[in-house]
Amino acid sequence: MDVIFGLHAVEEALRARARGLEYVAVDRGRKDAKLQRIIDICREDGVQLRFEPREQLTRLAKTQSHQGVMAVVAEKQYADVESLLGKKRGEWSFLLVLDGVEDPHNLGALLRTADAAGVDGVVIPERRAVGVNATVVKASAGASEHVPVARVTNINRTLEELKRANVWLVGLDERGKQSYEQIDYQMDCAIVLGAEGHGLHEQVRKNCDFLCSIPMLGKVPSLNVSVAGAVVMYECARQRRTRTK
Repeated sequence: MDVIFGLHAVEEALRARARGLEYVAVDRGRKDAKLQRIIDICREDGVQLRFEPREQLTRLAKTQSHQGVMAVVAEKQYADVESLLGKKRGEWSFLLVLDGVEDPHNLGALLRTADAAGVDGVVIPERRAVGVNATVVKASAGASEHVPVARVTNINRTLEELKRANVWLVGLDERGKQSYEQIDYQMDCAIVLGAEGHGLHEQVRKNCDFLCSIPMLGKVPSLNVSVAGAVVMYECARQRRTRTK
């Protein structure tokens, strides 16, 4: 079993029901509308509720940032790449591939943006990368409970699998000659982002069909991976939205 915590994270877990819920525990000393909404959902859906002192929630969640609510849930069930390809939400596939993101706050932010931008699913590696843990769920404001995530043993093999499925790979790399705005995203595509610090691994970079960069007008040479990913995901969403009008 896993523990997730935070108002948005627990509420979205209740709404999505993507995994089983053993019980929800709330701070018995907190009284406000946001927490009451979670209590009401639990009662309507027959989810076991426990009213605990704040100190007990802190002990169970192993953090003080639980916002007065936590849930004990089944372990995250990861999807497979084939199922992501079958979840096309629009005319073209829209995937996000992460080449070794290690910071849970970055992964959470990327999942939150992926959900908002209409991404079909996210691919992450099993090794040397963070999985969807409690911190990720909270950082994503619960979006991790809605976005399918595939966890794969080999990113390069997965990229080759996507290419065989006619998915074009758009890598974001500061050495890319094209600006991200110059790519035509009106195709089945996956946006490929590298890890914090060193970016895309060389073989991943070679596997990409396009390499693009974000023009930087200031003194700092690059953006945080979650911010950079948001910029490109929303450009893809913008282009597709414009076409459908």
